[in-house]
Amino acid sequence: METTEALKRLIKTELNLEDLELEAFEDDMPLFVEGVGLDSLDAVELVILVQKHFGVEIKDMQESRAAFASVRALAEYIDRNRAA
Repeated sequence: METTEALKRLIKTELNLEDLELEAFEDDMPLFVEGVGLDSLDAVELVILVQKHFGVEIKDMQESRAAFASVRALAEYIDRNRAA
């Protein structure tokens, strides 16, 4: 399964986003505030989920801000750092 699709499913199920349909969850949709609507507590959970499911640690706040822009940005971050 492609990283973006795996992330969408993970975010929907693990963060309990029952109202978000996977078909409407676009790759470039913002994860925070507008778009998906995640908050700072979700961000902490997402960092843990990325480490647990993909083996990628997110340590740097500047990097994480860019990585959390959208599902596509986070998938690219994961793919870049998983291969490293």
